[in-house]
Amino acid sequence: MKNPNGYGTVVKLSGNRRKPYAVRKTIGFNKKGHPIYQPIGYTETREEGLEMLALYNHEPWNIDRDKVTLKLLYERWLEVKFPKLGDATQKSLKSAYKHCKKYENAIYRKLRSFDMQDCIDNCGCGYSTQWAIKNLFGHLDRFAFEIDIIDKMYSQITTAEPVPETSKKPFTDDEIKILYENKDDEWVETIILYNFTGFRLNELLSIEITSIDLDEGVYKGGSKTNSGKNRIVPIHSLTYNIVEKRVKANKKYLIEFEGKKLSKSKYYEFWNETMEKLGLNHTPHECRHFFRTKLDAVGANKKCTDLMMGHKSKDVGERRYTHKTIQELKAEIEKIKFDFWV
Repeated sequence: MKNPNGYGTVVKLSGNRRKPYAVRKTIGFNKKGHPIYQPIGYTETREEGLEMLALYNHEPWNIDRDKVTLKLLYERWLEVKFPKLGDATQKSLKSAYKHCKKYENAIYRKLRSFDMQDCIDNCGCGYSTQWAIKNLFGHLDRFAFEIDIIDKMYSQITTAEPVPETSKKPFTDDEIKILYENKDDEWVETIILYNFTGFRLNELLSIEITSIDLDEGVYKGGSKTNSGKNRIVPIHSLTYNIVEKRVKANKKYLIEFEGKKLSKSKYYEFWNETMEKLGLNHTPHECRHFFRTKLDAVGANKKCTDLMMGHKSKDVGERRYTHKTIQELKAEIEKIKFDFWV
C-alpha cells in the first residue's frame, strides 16, 4: 500500500551494505524537479525501516510494538524529546546511553526493571552515572508510553546508589550570595527554599499549598519518622516573598512542573542544569546539611533545631507545637542572616 504524501519512504540501496535500506522523506524539489531527500536513518531490513518511519511520523497505530528496539526508540527520542532538554541534562543522558548498549537490540516493550537495573548496577560508575541511567530509562519509558509502545513503565521501580553521606558539604555564604543574585530564576528559588527549610527532598516536593500558613508564617510537612512527620517549620523572612508568590499562583504544590508533582529524579535534572549554569557543585541533600550547620554556627537552640529538622531527640520528646513553641522556632531560624540579603 502506498504511503500518504509527505509520509516518507523506505528504499533499498545498491551495493553490499550492512544496512541497505534507507529511510527518507522528501522535503522539496530542486530546479530540475528532482526530489530533495532528508535522510532519517538506515536499517538492515525493510520491516525495520517501516518501523523507523512510523516512529519518525509519530503515528503509533502504524508501529508493530514487538519490533521497536531500545536503539530505535532511543534514536527517535533523540529527535523528538532530546532537543527540549537543557545542555547539562542532554550531556548526562547521552553519556548514560553508552551503558545501555548491551540491550540496544532488545525489543523495548520486553525490557523489564531487572534489565534496566542491570545497566545501572553494572555500569562500573558512581551514584551520579547510576542516576543518569535511571533518568534515561525514565525518559524513554515516558516517550514509549506516550506513543503506545509499552503499557507499564518499569523504570519507576529501578533504584540507584544514594549520595554518599561522606560527600556532604554545605553551601558557603559566597554560594548563598550567588543564589541570591539569581533568585529570579524559578529553579534557583527552589534551591533557596531548600536551604532555608531543612526538609528532605521528598518532603519538600510533597508540600502542598494548603499546608502553608502565610499568616502564621509556617510550613507543615515532613515524613519518614514519627519525629519528622507533620512538623512545623517557620518560613524564614528572607524567603517569605518567594513562598507568598508561589502560594498565590494557585497551584497544588509549592514546587511542581507542568501542573504536576515533581519526582525526585526529575528534580535532579533541573538541579544539575542549575548547578552547571551557576558554576556550583552540590547535591540536593547538601541544602539540608547547610540548614543544620548554619543553625549550629549561629548558636540556635538544639531542641528547636531538632524539631525543625525532624530529628529524634531526648530533649524534644513529645513536645507539642504550641504558639509559644512556634515563636521559639521563628526566633531561632531568624538567627540565620546575610548582610547582602535585602
